[in-house]
Amino acid sequence: MELTSAVLAIAMLCLALPQAALSKTTAPVETPAPRHVNLTDLLSLAGPYGTFLDHLTRTDVIRTFQSQANVTDQGVTIFAPEDSAFKAVDGAALANLTTDQLRSLMLCHAMPRFYPLSAFSALAASSPVPTFAGGQCAVNVTDAAGTIHVVSSWARAKLVSSAYSTSPVAVYSLDRVLLPEQVFPTEPTVAPVPAPAPAPAAHGGNANATDGAPAAAEHGAKSLSCRVGAGRVFVGYMALMVFGFLMM
Repeated sequence: MELTSAVLAIAMLCLALPQAALSKTTAPVETPAPRHVNLTDLLSLAGPYGTFLDHLTRTDVIRTFQSQANVTDQGVTIFAPEDSAFKAVDGAALANLTTDQLRSLMLCHAMPRFYPLSAFSALAASSPVPTFAGGQCAVNVTDAAGTIHVVSSWARAKLVSSAYSTSPVAVYSLDRVLLPEQVFPTEPTVAPVPAPAPAPAAHGGNANATDGAPAAAEHGAKSLSCRVGAGRVFVGYMALMVFGFLMM
């Protein structure tokens, strides 16, 4: 009787051990949560986007973009006008916008999906592309031999650089503010892009005076040579006359 109980206890123990070992090997492994990009820090450090970031913060659009960035299966693409682009727009046109209009303007500067630069050729073929403001504020993308433009109703902005492009976030610099018709019924005044400064002239006034000195020196040297030659001819002529007189 005691032997039977011992055998039964050993059998139960053998059955329990594999189950315990199996439970340890199949336990789920916890993975760390993905690290999200802080858009406020990125725009503060990546370039001259102070005015753009200020408008995003005032309208709370930065939270909309940040929330979209945290959805890693979609991501976000932001077109960030540089500070000089905002300075080119008539100040009254921006100052007279209501909070809702300014919010719509900011929403027009991003698309609710991550697009690397390699995707812009396809975007150009499928334009217009909707933005966070919806289809009413869609933009056209053009890609001509690698030169990319983002076009809204009243603006043709050039993509001048890629500030950040790692999924799920892309930030591209624009030289113009996108001006949609839904925010600006009439075209606002925008300062033209300044033309590059002309190259300095190769020769100035002083250079001409300097260049004239060798010419004058050369002319003087030629005159002196002529005078010396004439003197030698005269001396030769006088010598012949003296020699002829002696022969007589």
